[in-house]
Amino acid sequence: MSSTSSSPAAPTHPEGRTRLKADGAMVLMTAFWGTTFVVVKGALGDGDPYSFLALRFTLGALALSAVAGRRMFDPQTLRRGAVLGVFLFLGFVLQTVGLVSTTPSRSAFITGLYVVFVPVLGLVLFRRSARLTSWVGVGLAAVGLRYLTGAELGSGRGAAPGLLWGLSLGDWLTLGCAVSYAVHILLTERYAPKSSVVPLVAVQLWVVAGLSALCLPFTEPHVAWTPAFLGAVAFCGLIASALALCVQTWAQARTTAVRVALICSMEPVFTAVYSVGLGYETLGVREWVGGGLIVLGVLVAELGGLLWERLRAGRATVADGAG
Repeated sequence: MSSTSSSPAAPTHPEGRTRLKADGAMVLMTAFWGTTFVVVKGALGDGDPYSFLALRFTLGALALSAVAGRRMFDPQTLRRGAVLGVFLFLGFVLQTVGLVSTTPSRSAFITGLYVVFVPVLGLVLFRRSARLTSWVGVGLAAVGLRYLTGAELGSGRGAAPGLLWGLSLGDWLTLGCAVSYAVHILLTERYAPKSSVVPLVAVQLWVVAGLSALCLPFTEPHVAWTPAFLGAVAFCGLIASALALCVQTWAQARTTAVRVALICSMEPVFTAVYSVGLGYETLGVREWVGGGLIVLGVLVAELGGLLWERLRAGRATVADGAG
């Protein structure tokens, strides 16, 4: 299993409890992120995406800068935060532009494939191999995403012309979004244990805000300063960006990238629950099956991981006794 520990032994009970606390914090933040789809949907009726992103991340950056102070100007923090900020921005912008020539269901499914890219890129780039139970969980979550979103990738149905291997230009851009999010998660796992959380996230948010602002001259910016729009900016900037990314960074110093990716794959499940609760849609059998597979994938990875650790610990105890 991918781990920040260099020891081959199974984690001790205190380490296991710390990891479970980190996973629990990520579940809570994923639930908050799930609400943003409903919130942003309403906000974009009053403003363009890049203005919303610039305002959202500027507000979050200002709040964290007030806490971080001079610590955010540490050279290593600036370098690491800048790199993470670029990949975070790429994830947002590629998904937004990709939606022009693909369908929402295909976009949701392809974006969710970061849950697959995290262990694959972790193995390719960093030689970090995930445990078998994590791979099984990733597979279940990927299939669940397919059913939950109802995406039809092979036929290209509903997408713009210019398909390659069944994928439109928008699909390819969204695939780039998924890769960007995966790299962001993997790099956060590497940087989090070596960095102070608030300054690192503050730099990221300033980078995303600045890059979003640079895109404005190439779009048609418009903002209606309605209470709903301002509320969405405040919620997404302070809670879904500043607080949530701080929690993610804190958690990734105590758990693994693969576990974080799996937990984050529950975001569309929470979104569906909120959407149904607010009366926007009704879930059918397909959506329930998809959501159930995603949750099952997370449980397999989590509970399977605990069982595997206990098995290894038991074997180690037997081996020590025999020695």
